[in-house]
Amino acid sequence: MSNSVLQLQEASIYQGNNLVLSNVNVEVNKGDFVYLIGKTGTGKSSFMKTLYGDLPLTEGEGHIVDFNLKTLKEKDIPFLRRKLGVVFQDFKLLIDRTVNDNLLFVLKATGWKDKSEMNTRIEAVLSKVGMKSKGFKYPHELSGGEQQRIAIARALLNDPELILADEPTGNLDPQTSVEVMEVLQEINKNGNTILMATHDYALLLKYPSKTLKCDDNAVYEVVQRKS
Repeated sequence: MSNSVLQLQEASIYQGNNLVLSNVNVEVNKGDFVYLIGKTGTGKSSFMKTLYGDLPLTEGEGHIVDFNLKTLKEKDIPFLRRKLGVVFQDFKLLIDRTVNDNLLFVLKATGWKDKSEMNTRIEAVLSKVGMKSKGFKYPHELSGGEQQRIAIARALLNDPELILADEPTGNLDPQTSVEVMEVLQEINKNGNTILMATHDYALLLKYPSKTLKCDDNAVYEVVQRKS
């Protein structure tokens, strides 16, 4: 299982007592770029929340970046999230502090101590997303696309084994969506594994890749036809 960063076998995913997805069998390997698609309400978000420990996995088997989702304890969740980068639709930036301070906050919260190492890391991730000169800006001074780039930079801080991007272009216009997608593609080319939930089918056509679909309480792989 050395190449696998995510593996679910016969997994059932619940939101409270409500069965959302059943009999899920999914594998994501190191270096993959995988889409998760499906209409609103088909379980994409519940699937993602199970992966980062927001919803417990009670049925079936699940392993993600060397953590067993079935036996995951509350105290393990911060350690799991250090090995994952999570990018949300609504950016989730702290509005009362600058970009640099947003990133510094995450590094401190995840156990970094050395000031110069933290500054170097912040500069490196902002560079990766083309935002090196924006560290002193506040979120409200940035466009939606720029805020999402910062959110991607934040997800990269601890060099995650897997990035979970939950509708990262959901709040963006088509042109900005493409720009953010280019950033994600570049990060993937550099070796980061990405699982991206989306309902933006234009992006799937423009950047075809392995695609999983949530539908009718199931998750299955969609074979994309070559145009």
